[in-house]
Amino acid sequence: MQTLTSGQGKAISRYPAILALLALLFAASPRVFAQHDSSVDTLRQIGRTFAKIAEKASPAVVGITAEKTIARGRRAPQQRPLIPDPLDHARDYYQDLFLYPQNLRWRPPNSGLLPLNPEPRQQPKGSGFIVSDDGYILTNHHVVAEAKRITVKLADGRNFEPKLIGSDPEFDVAVLKIDADNLAFLQLADSDALQPGDWVVALSSPSDLNHPFSPGIVTATNRGRLGIADYEDFIQTDAATTLGSGGGPLLNLDGKVVGMNTAIVDRPNVRVSLAIPINMAKAVYEQLVETGKIERAFLGVEIQDISRDIADAMGLEEANGVLVPEVVKGSAAEEAGIKNSDVITELNGKPLMSANQLRNWIALLRPGTKVQLAVLRDGKRHTFDVTLGSRSPAGQAASQAPDIPPELGFSVQNLTDELAEDLGYQGQIGVVVTEVDVDSQAARAGVAAGALIQQVNRRLVSNTEEFNEQIAKAAKKGTILLLLKDRHRTRLVVLRLRQGQAPEIRRAP
Repeated sequence: MQTLTSGQGKAISRYPAILALLALLFAASPRVFAQHDSSVDTLRQIGRTFAKIAEKASPAVVGITAEKTIARGRRAPQQRPLIPDPLDHARDYYQDLFLYPQNLRWRPPNSGLLPLNPEPRQQPKGSGFIVSDDGYILTNHHVVAEAKRITVKLADGRNFEPKLIGSDPEFDVAVLKIDADNLAFLQLADSDALQPGDWVVALSSPSDLNHPFSPGIVTATNRGRLGIADYEDFIQTDAATTLGSGGGPLLNLDGKVVGMNTAIVDRPNVRVSLAIPINMAKAVYEQLVETGKIERAFLGVEIQDISRDIADAMGLEEANGVLVPEVVKGSAAEEAGIKNSDVITELNGKPLMSANQLRNWIALLRPGTKVQLAVLRDGKRHTFDVTLGSRSPAGQAASQAPDIPPELGFSVQNLTDELAEDLGYQGQIGVVVTEVDVDSQAARAGVAAGALIQQVNRRLVSNTEEFNEQIAKAAKKGTILLLLKDRHRTRLVVLRLRQGQAPEIRRAP
């Protein structure tokens, strides 16, 4: 009989456990492979779903060719401006984000370019989509802007020269019409129901190496302040849109349009696509089809977002709603009873979270529209019925508040008749900012020489004595809330004091 060592005995004793484990694995393997097959089948089904959505919608997606006159010449000599335009850098950056070839780069008006040999250049990589069986087409304004000739190519190969019904550069939406009937068209969904995480499919007209369709998910909504259009409320997705996708539809899983592909943000480590919500595009479309032009409503208020600092200074529990630093005289808002320092919390029962949101909603309405505003005033809720006016070309309904860093330092003087005339403050009251320290909190908050401070902590100040009195009271709280007016806008600015100490306010000689 063979004698086993202790090590061998341990090895033999493990055999039953190993054999049991192997038996278990073999028994479970059909289930594991079955789960694997099920997962693969699910993925296949998802891919086929996207393909079916694209296949069904593609007959309504069109390619747009726009012939434009590109001025080639020399730049006219012009005097260098004393104050650089802060938008120049933004224009240089964002003009590359539009979904059209870079050789058709947008030039700002009055750029000083003298056309010597204008020659037509084609823009073959535009898209659009049919929204009615009698040939109405939605696309981007920038696809057809300044075009000498537009050609629409349908999915079946037919070509048409459409009529430009109208175009809205502020929302970047254009409407075309071709002379055809019984066309395939896309239905429009409610883009307000779209949420981050929803699946979408971006479509474009097939051309070169671009993607005729690309699935993705919604990564954000209500994206604004990007400098791409005057009114922005973009849907952000990770769908792989490319040049030529501009003006194409963004579809939900029901195959209905939720957005219009408009721009790409392509930076190191970041690449996202932006689409105009179809509810916004639809409002523009309906007005252009009905009247051939755009008329925008005007509420008549300066507005800004409410920061946590402003909420604390005004005694608000939450930093929600839209602050009204100033009401335009004779405007619809003034006639309805809206006042300075009101906080607009709702428009027609819909909660307002930002100034940009209110601005967009008002811009989509027509003059004469009646709306109801919910307002917080001195901690109490009020409602006002407002019949909107008409926005003049210079009428603007929004401004944003700057960020408020933690330092302070500036000087003021009384508003004289001479200063009022020079600075455009005739008929106003307040004190004029004469000097601001470059490294101060006030400077970083946007307070500049020449600005008119009309209120301190919601108290009117008509001279430096009243100003200093209110500043002393504010010092006890550690927060100064200024109603400040300059040539561009009226806004509230919060300045914080260190440990409640009075700031150094230097009086001008």
